[in-house]
Amino acid sequence: GEDFRDNFKSFEKKNTKIFGISKDSLKTHEGFKKKFDFPFELIADEDEKVCSIFDVIKEKSMYGKKYMGIERSTFLINFEGKLIKEWRKVKVKGHVEEVLSSLD
Repeated sequence: GEDFRDNFKSFEKKNTKIFGISKDSLKTHEGFKKKFDFPFELIADEDEKVCSIFDVIKEKSMYGKKYMGIERSTFLINFEGKLIKEWRKVKVKGHVEEVLSSLD
């Protein structure tokens, strides 16, 4: 999120809107947005409906224990609602630059 925040004006220049989404509550998002000074909206998907539609709920493991979690992903959707491009299993380093370059 911080890289998208730091490059927010570059996205605006390319007529692109940014939204963050997770299964956290609206209250949690409000605190997170304020803490990191995000200029974009965060969407609360507590019932995981949107996460299910985008198929980002995946089995993960930590310290040998398996659990269901959200796979960090980015989706580029045009103003007509059509999915243009998707990035799965996103790593933060270099990702925002890759997304920006795809808008050229």
